[in-house]
Amino acid sequence: MRMEENKKKNSRKSAGRKPKSDPAVHRYVVRLNSEENGRFDIQFQKSGLKERSKFIKTMIFGKEIKVVRIDKATMDYYIRLTNFYHQFQSIGNNYNQTVKAVKTNFGEKRAFVLLRNLEKATIDLVCI
Repeated sequence: MRMEENKKKNSRKSAGRKPKSDPAVHRYVVRLNSEENGRFDIQFQKSGLKERSKFIKTMIFGKEIKVVRIDKATMDYYIRLTNFYHQFQSIGNNYNQTVKAVKTNFGEKRAFVLLRNLEKATIDLVCI
C-alpha cells in the first residue's frame, strides 16, 4: 500500500524549472597573481563578453572571440543625423496638415496667398 502512494506522489507534475539534460556541474579553480589578473581583465574587457565563465570557456577551447568596437564620434554623428531626419519628417507632416487646413477653411484666392507665403518661408528654411 505504501509503495502505491509513493508512485502516485511521484507521478504528479512537478513545479519549477525543468532540469537540463547536461548540466554544468564540474568546477575548476585557478589562482592568479596581480599581474596575471590585470592581463586577464584587459583581455576580458577587450572581448566584450559579459560573463567571465563564457570568456574562459572560449579561451580554453579555442573558439574565436569577436570584438566589436564602438566609435563614440560615429555614434554621436548617427544620433544627430537621426534626430535631424525626424525633425525633417515632422516639418513635412506639419506642412501637409497646414496645406490641407488652408484649402478646406479658406477661399481659393486666400489659400493661394497663404500657401505662397508658406512656400517663401520654406525656401528661406532650405537656404539655411
